[in-house]
Amino acid sequence: MKKIMISQPMRGKTEEEILSQKAKAEKTCKELGYEIENTFFNDEWAKKDNLSESGIVQIPVHFLSLAIRHMALCDAVYFCKGWENYRGCKIEHDVAVAYGLRVIYETDED
Repeated sequence: MKKIMISQPMRGKTEEEILSQKAKAEKTCKELGYEIENTFFNDEWAKKDNLSESGIVQIPVHFLSLAIRHMALCDAVYFCKGWENYRGCKIEHDVAVAYGLRVIYETDED
């Protein structure tokens, strides 16, 4: 089965808002026949204090690097509405396009 990563705006959103949008995107991606590669990192190790203690200074860059690492496992990337207004999503988009992954955009019908 082909794999897909979901790129979604997160900065300034609650975890509830993020998970709601993620669930909607996952449903659409599954209907398209994709297996989801999870890039929502919310384990204990992902907490700001734990990352800081491990020496990570640029936490957003750390999460972006993890997302791109997971993108390497994927055939496609699904971009949720608003992606073009978030620097991490824009970088993920640039990488996906530059490396020839299938790019799918959320529409009003999704």
